[in-house]
Parts: sequence; structure tokens; C-alpha cells
Amino acid sequence: MTSSVRHNLGSFLPWPLRHIIQSIVRGVNKMTDCIFCKIVDNKAKATIGYQDDQATAFRDINPAVPTHILIVPNKHIESVNVLEAEDEQLMGHLFRVARQLVEQEGIAESGYRMITNTGAHGGQTVLHLHIHLIGGQPMKHPMG
Repeated sequence: MTSSVRHNLGSFLPWPLRHIIQSIVRGVNKMTDCIFCKIVDNKAKATIGYQDDQATAFRDINPAVPTHILIVPNKHIESVNVLEAEDEQLMGHLFRVARQLVEQEGIAESGYRMITNTGAHGGQTVLHLHIHLIGGQPMKHPMG
């Protein structure tokens, strides 16, 4: 089921049924070709800097700045648009992982940026929620 079909279904399906369909689609997506799911499962190469039972962090293969790390939930979640109440603790955990990584990278004091792109206009290129942790040089303004 494609993302657009799922979102169209969501407009008229009752919440419990919509939630069940989203859970099934999340599972199907994890078993197919999501590169981030493959990295989480150690089926694709990446320079992993952190991993636990909830999150994985690895270096971006095309870094925009000296420190460019992607932090992903191990659970396949397509984007911020499909977050559920049950994901609240997980999202907080991703931020705690970021806090640990900025200390490791030595950029906590100088500053850094955390970015989550959502949808085509937001610049999301991999349909697995992720946070770009970037730093190691002064950031440019304005964003966008």
C-alpha cells in the first residue's frame, strides 16, 4: 500500500482500523527495501556510532558539514506524519541519544542543529523518520 493510498484511506476510516492498517504497513515497509531498516538490522553497511534496542545512529554517507549523523528509531516509522501517542517515549529517546552524540563529537558547546525532514516539500528522501544531527562549523541562515 503506498503512502498516498494509506493517507487517503485514513481520511475516512475510523481510528482503530486506521491504526491497524498503519501498523501492518509499518511492518511491511520494514521487510522490503528501506535502507535505514537494513542498517538497523546490520544488513547494509554504515558507520554506526550508537545503537540500542530503540535507536541507531550512523554517519550520513553524503555529509553536509563535518559532523553529520542520522538518528533513526529502530522501529520503522515513515515520518512525523504517522507518529502515534505510543511513539512519544521513543521520540524523547532519540533526543537523549542526540545529547550523548554531541558530547562524543565535541560539538555540545559550540552548537549544532537537529533537523527532521517530512514529505517531498520538506526534503525527505528516505521514508523512515530520521533526525539529522549536524555541526562542527557555523550554520548558515536563513533555513529553507
